[in-house]
Amino acid sequence: MVYGPNIKSVEPLHVGQFLFVRIETDNNIVGWGEGGVWGHIEAAATAVTRFAEYLVGKPAFAIEHHWNVMHRFSYFQGLAINAAISGIDIALWDIKGKALGVPIYELLGGACRNKARVYGHIYEKTIEGVLEECKRKMDMGYTAFGHINPFLDEGNDQVYFKTHVKKMQDAAENVHKMRAVVGDKVDLLIELHRRLTPAEAVTFTNLIKDDNPMFVEDPIRPENADAMARVADRIAVPIATGERFFTIYEFQALLSRNALEYVRVDVAVCGGITGAKKVAAMAEAHNCQVVPHNPLSPVGLAACLQIAAAIPNFAIQEYATGFEAGVFTSTIEHLGANIVDHVPEVKDGFVDIPTGPGLGVNVLDDAQSIRPPFVQPISMRLHKDGFVVDQ
Repeated sequence: MVYGPNIKSVEPLHVGQFLFVRIETDNNIVGWGEGGVWGHIEAAATAVTRFAEYLVGKPAFAIEHHWNVMHRFSYFQGLAINAAISGIDIALWDIKGKALGVPIYELLGGACRNKARVYGHIYEKTIEGVLEECKRKMDMGYTAFGHINPFLDEGNDQVYFKTHVKKMQDAAENVHKMRAVVGDKVDLLIELHRRLTPAEAVTFTNLIKDDNPMFVEDPIRPENADAMARVADRIAVPIATGERFFTIYEFQALLSRNALEYVRVDVAVCGGITGAKKVAAMAEAHNCQVVPHNPLSPVGLAACLQIAAAIPNFAIQEYATGFEAGVFTSTIEHLGANIVDHVPEVKDGFVDIPTGPGLGVNVLDDAQSIRPPFVQPISMRLHKDGFVVDQ
């Protein structure tokens, strides 16, 4: 027997660079979710509106049922559609937690931990800027840095070319400099952002193995599970990947090939709380750790932290200190902190898991006036030969 409130409305909200999903029930409970396709917000918002046709009038508590209907009713999926499903799913879990007066993790089996280790972003165009930001964030108490890019976050307006040997050696030297600055006080989560070929990934990663990075993220484009497995088999540094995967089956393909050690599930892309919990269970069965991906607002962070609380194989959480309006610039506070009622604060490299009902975070009523809708321009950096560069 289905009990609980029914869904009264489902609304996508484009706030700044974020896509939120606001769901309200017939007893006036409001749930918030976030979809993670920041490059295609309009497409994902359209999918939210489309799913609203099905959801309005249905019981809000039937989350697994709705998740399956949205995934399976047609033959077609994709990042924009699954980002919409993710935002809806998170909002429904928020509603259920609020209705029952408990945080979401209590509905997932209870808390394994009450704090989550986090890593801050470092975005800089020069190695000098990277090292200065390392010092600043160390002073703030961080014990891990991610999106720390040895190839640097140079702009799309800079045409790129280096010889193979210089490309490899310059980036490796940058990692050596990072390690020299942070010593053994900080873990380095090296961001490669799909930039390398398999051959380059093997060469570069073996050059930095003595710097003991916690992992290298997305050393190559992640779509080819066999290619990622080929790289993983030839390097001495663990691989993290998965931020662009929108189904549980993509993770299964890499896990079954031993192609990664750290699962970068994006709660706002891979099916929300429901999808992330499924991925975490698969990773646990393969003895792999979970590092939830979140370059989004504190709503996305809160969803990740509910997963972090409820799974045994959580490793560390991304804490977005940068990427304002799509620009690779480092910041101190969490991205989107001014449009929510609560942001978990970093202390000694950890944040407390929110204990309020549902997500424990709500979007402010005037969020859209604080951050008017922003659309990321479509552009890529060019190589000297005229082709594009992933970065």
